[in-house]
Parts: sequence; C-alpha cells; structure tokens
Amino acid sequence: QVQLVESGGGLVQPGGSLRLSCAASGFTVSSYAMSWYRQAPGKERELVVAISSTGVITNYADSVKGRFTISRDNAKNTIYLQMNSLKPEDTAVYYCRALVGRAYWGQGTQVTVSS
Repeated sequence: QVQLVESGGGLVQPGGSLRLSCAASGFTVSSYAMSWYRQAPGKERELVVAISSTGVITNYADSVKGRFTISRDNAKNTIYLQMNSLKPEDTAVYYCRALVGRAYWGQGTQVTVSS
C-alpha cells in the first residue's frame, strides 16, 4: 500500500537550514505528482511547493520562494525539501502528499525555528 514517511524536522535557529525527506513506498515517486504542505499552529494547512510526475516544479508559496527547493531522487524513491534561511514564521508541521488515485499524506515532521 501507499506509504509516505517524512523525516528531517527539528529545532533550528533563524537563518539556519534543514532538509526534509519523504520516503515513499507502494508506488514510484517519478510517476505521480507530489507536494509539500505545512500547517502552523492555529492556521490552515497550506501548499508549499509541488512537483509533477514529469519533474515540473510549481506553486512555490511566495513566502518561501528563493529559500526552499524541492527535489526528487528516483533511485531512493524519495522527495526532499531543502529549506534555507529559515525564519520563525516557517515553524510548522510539514507534510508530504502524493496523488496516487487519491491524496495520500505522511504523518508530518515538526520544524521549529527559534533562537
């Protein structure tokens, strides 16, 4: 069955970097659209960035443009979110989503940006 497992979250100081991973099983990441979302406390879940099955990257949220980068490793069946120049407002639970007939979500990984 389809499974998504995020990792790489943690506590980082403002200006720091983290790389999130989303390891997929039950399907091939290069064949389906995938995306990263985040949900801050008290806020709705929002799309951060998406990557199509053909590798086209779309929908970077304005708040992360120039700082976050999505990538995909087909050999590892994993997608990544490289986050640089982190700000306190990036604090959220980050989720990986795959569209494999329907939407599948990972369990999320907490990112906290604080001094």
